[in-house]
Amino acid sequence: MTETAWNRLSAERLRALAAQDAIVLLPVASTEQHGPHLPTGVDDFLCSEVCRRTAAELVPDCSVVVAPTVWCGLADHHVAFGGTFTLSLATYYALLRDLCRSILNAGFRRIVIVNGHGGNIQALGTFVGELTRELDAPIAITTYFMEALDVMAEVLEDQDGVMHACEGETSMMMVVHGDLVQADRLGEAHGPSFDIMSSLVPSLKRFHSFAELTASGVAGDARKASVAKGETLLAGCAAALARRLRAGEPWAAR
Repeated sequence: MTETAWNRLSAERLRALAAQDAIVLLPVASTEQHGPHLPTGVDDFLCSEVCRRTAAELVPDCSVVVAPTVWCGLADHHVAFGGTFTLSLATYYALLRDLCRSILNAGFRRIVIVNGHGGNIQALGTFVGELTRELDAPIAITTYFMEALDVMAEVLEDQDGVMHACEGETSMMMVVHGDLVQADRLGEAHGPSFDIMSSLVPSLKRFHSFAELTASGVAGDARKASVAKGETLLAGCAAALARRLRAGEPWAAR
């Protein structure tokens, strides 16, 4: 199997991949509370796995490298539950800028920031323009669970997409790190629905702590999670992202 993980490759091999115009996937996530049944590293683990699978789908059609995952993001809204790391907006931008600059300095030109945390979405949408101008490079962004909304809607019973510590995330964690899912706490793992898409619409709103939305730290119902659902979701997200990257979508002339 072809190795694609940046930190498992030698500098010599990375130079060769840069010369082949390899795509670099930079997973960005968060470390935050995920209800009573899941570990704080959910977004990190799932985004890393989707990027690994995406790379496997792309090889040998095109060269690809998966950078180490950025495990901390924007998670102020989860702080009330404890167990959460979060960055200021300025620090987050500076971190991503310097990581992208390092990738470019290593000889790569095509970077895709692959996000796995809802709280990062709005900031990344703003950052991508600033990063492109400041670094003079065609940097692209996506949120992995937005790449396969059709699969999400088909597989999940009570939600059309990922919420938080929900049926979707719990199902995928059962596949990636089933040993970290506390099955005996699933009965407590449910809360009101949360629509990520509507939260991104620029209508009248103010900041809310997630604790105002749900006492359990869960949005959605994890009691309906299963390994079979998780495998279908992971495979669907990776296949959808790989398909777009193989077609060169982020860099196609418009």
